[in-house]
Amino acid sequence: MPFQIRPAEAGDPRAIAHVHIESWKTTYPGIIPEAYIASLKEEDSERRWQERLDLATDAIFVSHDESGIFGFIAGGPIREAIGNYDGELYAIYLLQQRQQQGAGRALVHTLAARLHAQGLKSMIVWALEENPAVKFYKRLGAVPVMTKTVSIGGRDLSDLALGWTSLASLL
Repeated sequence: MPFQIRPAEAGDPRAIAHVHIESWKTTYPGIIPEAYIASLKEEDSERRWQERLDLATDAIFVSHDESGIFGFIAGGPIREAIGNYDGELYAIYLLQQRQQQGAGRALVHTLAARLHAQGLKSMIVWALEENPAVKFYKRLGAVPVMTKTVSIGGRDLSDLALGWTSLASLL
């Protein structure tokens, strides 16, 4: 099914929030406590995405087709210093039924191109070690850099930083 990628616009936070919450529901059962996942509200997520769009500090792109938005990516300068990495993929989510169709790869390439155009040279992404997306990042050439422990919903989880030392490898 054909799709397009474009920068997120003022009217997109509700759709982005829907993709974000639905993706958590399908990606994290058995990893993150069910009660925590069940507590997530699209309204809260919509408000946070609206704030991020209003600030205009993140590069945010959406993937869409005739049915609407089904995926998004956000990134920008690295938020926590790690080695020589200077860029960060903050979030990428796609509805489960639209995964493994090329949109995720296209979103990562689009973000990498934007960060590269802004003068950044490399990129990191944090993913829970049990997240199936770790394999996706590795297929795109990311390598494990470090781990840390994070607590989500009262459960301690291993968070893995994966990195691309050169954004040019994603262009």
